[in-house]
Amino acid sequence: MKKFNAGWYVIYTRPRHEKKVATELSDGAITYYLPVKKELRKWHDRNKVVDVPLFQSYIFVHLNTLHDYYEGLKIDGVLNYVRTGKEMAQVHNKVIEDIRLMMEYGEEVEVSSDYYQPGQQLMIRYGPLTGMECEVVQTDKKQKILVRVHLLQRNLLVGLPADHFITNHAATEKLMY
Repeated sequence: MKKFNAGWYVIYTRPRHEKKVATELSDGAITYYLPVKKELRKWHDRNKVVDVPLFQSYIFVHLNTLHDYYEGLKIDGVLNYVRTGKEMAQVHNKVIEDIRLMMEYGEEVEVSSDYYQPGQQLMIRYGPLTGMECEVVQTDKKQKILVRVHLLQRNLLVGLPADHFITNHAATEKLMY
């Protein structure tokens, strides 16, 4: 690795090891973000609501030093960091913040790997997501906020009433994912 840049990266884990890896990261004082959603699981004798990772086998980590990078690789259950070619892929802060905002909003967050045509760039003017610049797409006759996570080839969608949006005339910065 020639030059290390502090920032958000993505760890790829063994299947169903996300929470265990998150605990180990926390013990090692490495900042991480593991977005989870509540899901109803049914067994033959009971139903239970459990927290399920939004992106299976992936955890976002904020690395400050090369030491943090190597400590992350030592954790049991970690397979590697997500890469683009030979370089570790860095996630833009705005993507992490948008995911956090959508998860805090608490509405039904949908994860999709479908392709969506570029949507209209708008700003939310009401509710808990006030001020968030977003892309709005039309799905199933409903307008939804779209957050693209190109690195994981996934999209997050959340429905919001049309009167919550205002047109965003400001030029939006092209983000690196």
